[in-house]
Amino acid sequence: MDQEDARQVADVVAERIERLIVDGVLKTGQALPSERRLTEKLGASRTALREGLKLLRARGIIETSHGKGSFVARLTAKPSLSPMMHLLGSQPRTLYDLFEVRGMLEAESARLAALRGTAADFVLITRRYDEMLAAHGEEASASQHARLDHAFHLAICEASHNPVLVHTLSSLTDLLLSSVFASVNNLYHRAPQKRVIDRQHARLYSAVTGKLPEQARKAAAEHIASVCANLREIEQEEQRLVRATLRLEGWD
Repeated sequence: MDQEDARQVADVVAERIERLIVDGVLKTGQALPSERRLTEKLGASRTALREGLKLLRARGIIETSHGKGSFVARLTAKPSLSPMMHLLGSQPRTLYDLFEVRGMLEAESARLAALRGTAADFVLITRRYDEMLAAHGEEASASQHARLDHAFHLAICEASHNPVLVHTLSSLTDLLLSSVFASVNNLYHRAPQKRVIDRQHARLYSAVTGKLPEQARKAAAEHIASVCANLREIEQEEQRLVRATLRLEGWD
């Protein structure tokens, strides 16, 4: 094999590993399989594999740590590094803008998950759903509830098999978690609202795993809209309480 052929094989190896990352098989921070396993899976020689990994390192797609192996690199900047993300996170009113975006993205991801989801996807969604339910019977913190809630919705998004959609939602992870935290922190300790959220999650889970795309889309959209409406009501309730307290103290 001449040098040009070797480069072409290395490009093919790099492209196949990139595909595994785009498809979510290999995730950020995850270690790549051993050289032996990769050569078997990719049908390439060790020389071609090493050249392919060198290309991926040059592109910033993988990182290699001496003695620990190669890992998928963080492919996007942390939201906190972006001035826009700071502004969005610092202004409470943008919480509702975020819910509006979540409603659009998650409704479509639920519809696609019901259409395209595989048996393996549904196993993962069921696992996240069961973990979320199990936490309800424990003394879990609001932040734990938020992360489990987010993991459930993300598993549904990954079952859409649309890497761009998954990336878009994943890039908003910090802001999404802050919105989910706001939800569970304000709603989960209110029994009526908690029961509503549980029923909505159950409908969403059943529609996606039951392969009912329109029902899944509707369930996801209604869930986000309902949570948003409840938070608005809580906010208004708190404002009324503040106004009443000021009047009571003679600040009118």
